[in-house]
Amino acid sequence: MNYNSVSYRIMIVAICLSVTSLTANSQVIAKKHHHQKQGEVLTGIDVLQRDQFKQLNGQRVGLVTNHTGINRKWISTVQLLSEAKNVQLVALFSPEHGFEGKLDVAKINDARDTGTGLKIHSLYGKTRIPTDEMLMGIDTLVFDIQDIGTRFYTYISTMGNVMQATAKHDIRVVILDRPNPINGIDVQGPVLDAGSESFVGYHRIAVRHGMTAGELARMFNAELKLNLDLKIIKIEGWDRNKFFDATGLPWINPSPNMRCLTQALLYPGIGLLETTNLSVGRGTDTPFEIIGAPYIDGITLAQKLNAAGLSGISFVPIRFTPESSKFKNEQCGGVNFIITNRATFHPLKTGLELARTLRIRYPEAWETKSLNRLLSHKITYEAIRAGNAVDTIQADYKKELEDFLVRRKRYLLY
Repeated sequence: MNYNSVSYRIMIVAICLSVTSLTANSQVIAKKHHHQKQGEVLTGIDVLQRDQFKQLNGQRVGLVTNHTGINRKWISTVQLLSEAKNVQLVALFSPEHGFEGKLDVAKINDARDTGTGLKIHSLYGKTRIPTDEMLMGIDTLVFDIQDIGTRFYTYISTMGNVMQATAKHDIRVVILDRPNPINGIDVQGPVLDAGSESFVGYHRIAVRHGMTAGELARMFNAELKLNLDLKIIKIEGWDRNKFFDATGLPWINPSPNMRCLTQALLYPGIGLLETTNLSVGRGTDTPFEIIGAPYIDGITLAQKLNAAGLSGISFVPIRFTPESSKFKNEQCGGVNFIITNRATFHPLKTGLELARTLRIRYPEAWETKSLNRLLSHKITYEAIRAGNAVDTIQADYKKELEDFLVRRKRYLLY
């Protein structure tokens, strides 16, 4: 071959151009998939950001969020939406515990966000439902808050209230979904009694519902016949059998007394009892990991609970003095909950066994008049007061729980 010929030089140029084109295409493909490494979990805001906020293109947006609304790199959803070129962020809304998640008070006032200058409408103040005035000028309302998977944790109630309010105004709702931190498989406890709906029991679901906020929104929309224009920005890379610590996502305490995943896992069972005259550890470093009261003998209670043979948990007698909340500055006897096997641990069974034992051991001292406020299941409430065995208590609500599982299945996304 004549290596100086015009034909040869044209062939070399063509090969170089082909290689350059192939390399460029490879770089585009690599860049496209760079944001999601193998095994990486992306929440709704991560997906929205990756997709350049196209799902909100041209919209005037109201955002319901708090300190948990962040992407994988700790950047807040507020900042991301306020800086998005094709989105106009016009209003902010905050749930219980406030915009920064630091308040543990009965009522929270409106505030102003220093970063954007926008007013923060409190949905845990004069109203828990957005008013007509609050919703003026909004095309789409976005919800981005980390839930913890328990019926009486109020962030999902705020979501439901927002959905009901927007349904009256033809406002689109977008849920930026997040994982259920205590997994999306296990479903436990009684289903809320019909007619017992409240801010700590928004809808007829099990205590441990095993759903994400997006899945619950789908259920609310369908079963409450809201007929909303509802869009769920789904999580990517999450297996619903995984706990939060398997996601690689940053943990932020969702509320002042929810400080770790262990507490979140205990909460469906232990949190049920905090409306009674029992300390659940508020005012200590380990809320929901301990319980106690001045009238409790921790050694005896631990013996009784350990003898019950509950799987995945053991009980250690302790004494503690809360610095705030119930029994402030009073020494309490009680127990420390040690989860020994997360896979077999059943928080609802533990809570029911604890309640039953307290009822039998301290029938006068332990006050049960407010026990049903979070439980919201009269048959179970009466069974606890009667000191019935836990297996019997669970059997009484088994059919309702099975019916819930059938309902729930229609709305699962993962």
